[in-house]
Amino acid sequence: MLNNQVTFRRVGSGALLVVAPLFQAIAVVVDPGTWGDDREAVSFGVNPTLAQIQSALYHWSWLLMAVAALGLAHLTRQRCTRLGHVSAALTVVGYSSLSGMLIIDPVEWWLGRHYPPERAQQIMDEMLDLPITVGAFQLPWMFLGLVGLPLLTVAVWRTGFVGWWVPLVVTAGYLGSFAVPYGPLIVPFWSVPVVALGWVGVKILRMGDEAWAAYYPMAAPGRTTPDSYANTTA
Repeated sequence: MLNNQVTFRRVGSGALLVVAPLFQAIAVVVDPGTWGDDREAVSFGVNPTLAQIQSALYHWSWLLMAVAALGLAHLTRQRCTRLGHVSAALTVVGYSSLSGMLIIDPVEWWLGRHYPPERAQQIMDEMLDLPITVGAFQLPWMFLGLVGLPLLTVAVWRTGFVGWWVPLVVTAGYLGSFAVPYGPLIVPFWSVPVVALGWVGVKILRMGDEAWAAYYPMAAPGRTTPDSYANTTA
């Protein structure tokens, strides 16, 4: 598969659309902060093992979703291309920024072990309010992914690859989560997109190399073409 660019990109895109949202859904369930004190310096101390697991799951979920967005953008090569490009760029920047913010989790856990909750929260607030933290990692970048991904699924729907319910479910899940605080209520919001994105991922896995390669633009007349897109080998 590594020698076949069509198979590698198709299988990679399909698999990541299944795995990335699933990792996020599992992370919010195992996160001690979902069910306990909303101050993570406190809730992370209740179960440090689960706190570290959820951090790793969130990190890989958001990092892999940024890559999966490129696979979705492939489906917009022939139709809805502008929206596909813009929304994919928002998704990549947003989820990459979210992933980078996960480094604060072990810091918050450490502070909670060595300081009273109020002092630990004060230190975290001072760190997160630094201009470099706000400007480079937080606003507005960390929210672009939760906006870009629903828009990207709209673009894929406009191409005819998926039904209208896919962008509806993804939008309701990720954008709807803005309406509730982080806690138990966010679990269903971040769980339902697993079904929609996973379904798209499975459809990509089952479509075959020839159908995936059909989205590539045809070479201009008179130009030398590369080996067959569907049968490229090293």
